[in-house]
Amino acid sequence: MRSFFEIAGTIAMAAMVVATVPSPASAQPTIDRQRELIRLVRQDCGSCHGLKLTGGLGPALLPATLAGKPFDSMVATVLNGRPGSAMPGWSRFMNESEAEWVVRALVEGFPEEQR
Repeated sequence: MRSFFEIAGTIAMAAMVVATVPSPASAQPTIDRQRELIRLVRQDCGSCHGLKLTGGLGPALLPATLAGKPFDSMVATVLNGRPGSAMPGWSRFMNESEAEWVVRALVEGFPEEQR
């Protein structure tokens, strides 16, 4: 029978291995999915944030207005929304890696929708 310390050591080593394995959430969306996300942001998010993302009911989503804001917090807002506000969560429509891509694109200057 293994001792408590042997089992705890095995669990600790397994946790370290799992922590170093890249999460599938860090994968880049395909080009086709990027186009879908651009359309989603331009149309659906644009209904509150403005079609040019310059603001409206929601704040502007431009590089200058997003500068200095915590990346993880912005991703969480995209996925979970803002309770007590009109900002809905979009986790039903995108996963974490896609939300990360959207936030990165917003911070860099969001691309126009390709027709």
